Amino acid sequence: MPNMMNCERAANLVLAALTVAPLVVPVNSNLNVVLTACLTLLVGCYRSVKPTPPTETMSKEHAMRFPLVGSAMLLSLFFLFKFLSKDLVNSVLTCYFFVLGILAFSATLLPSIKGFLPKNWNENEITWTLPYFPSVSVEFTISQVIAGIPGTFFCLWYVLKKHWLANNVLGIAFCIQGIEMLSLGSFKTGAILLSGLFFYDIFWVFFTPVMVSVAKSFDAPIKLLFPTSDLTRPFNMLGLGDIVIPGIFVALALRFDVSRGKEIRYFKSAFAGYSVGLIATIIVMNWFQAAQPALLYIVPGVIGFMGVHCLWNGEVKPLLEFDEAKASKEDTDNMENSSLSQDKSVNERIKEE
Repeated sequence: MPNMMNCERAANLVLAALTVAPLVVPVNSNLNVVLTACLTLLVGCYRSVKPTPPTETMSKEHAMRFPLVGSAMLLSLFFLFKFLSKDLVNSVLTCYFFVLGILAFSATLLPSIKGFLPKNWNENEITWTLPYFPSVSVEFTISQVIAGIPGTFFCLWYVLKKHWLANNVLGIAFCIQGIEMLSLGSFKTGAILLSGLFFYDIFWVFFTPVMVSVAKSFDAPIKLLFPTSDLTRPFNMLGLGDIVIPGIFVALALRFDVSRGKEIRYFKSAFAGYSVGLIATIIVMNWFQAAQPALLYIVPGVIGFMGVHCLWNGEVKPLLEFDEAKASKEDTDNMENSSLSQDKSVNERIKEE
């Protein structure tokens, strides 16, 4: 775990430097896409390793419905942009992402500032009840309020300027929080989700203009923007879903390795598959000079690399049988039994004396 924390800190520093680098020096946009996406995914995966599983777990039913729900939302946005004023739609979305951005940016920043604050500020929760609505209450700590101050000012800067740097910082925060807080529960659920979105991405990019049209019209941090030297195409874009969706699968692989107490193996193969898939996306995009569905290349990369690794080691069965909730419960039970055994041993020694 200490080594993992050091890796996370190093990845955070490199990611921060890479994010602001285009303001100072020319950076190859293709290289920037790959490094930024991979480092963001890496940080989110490391932060997802906790004593308890991530708070939100996806079921198989949710995984099956996800492409359909995503398609409905995508079509709704397409028609809103087509039949209503783009400025009006984007104004409403900006208000929504302003609030969401404060929460995501603050939560991402919180672990870095906790060490500088008193312990009771991090642990003691304050309950605030909404006036005239006693049933609605919010719990928070003083450290969360402090983290929210820079988050609020940063989001105000984004709303006022819509600078690509502010967009990217918020987008990265969304990705890290998504990977950190979401769990697939099992690799079976992950395979269902990735397979469904594999075909979802292909259909909406190759067979309709919907995906590209919404991505270009949507003026909110749902995509990362990478400055280019091409005046006709000032930015390369990468959707946040192309980081978060495979990211929660790769994070599950890391937690699977950690739960077994063995060397980090399948995380490395899943991460390598993501990197190769993203590089393939960039290569094909530049070759054909056309938008590409990134999941077309990333999903086979992640599942393929990890699947081959499992077959090579003869560990397909334990991987498919892994259930994060059950594994966490077993770990808790083992810790409680160990604690009871230690207490019993101490009591027996006291009686003997």
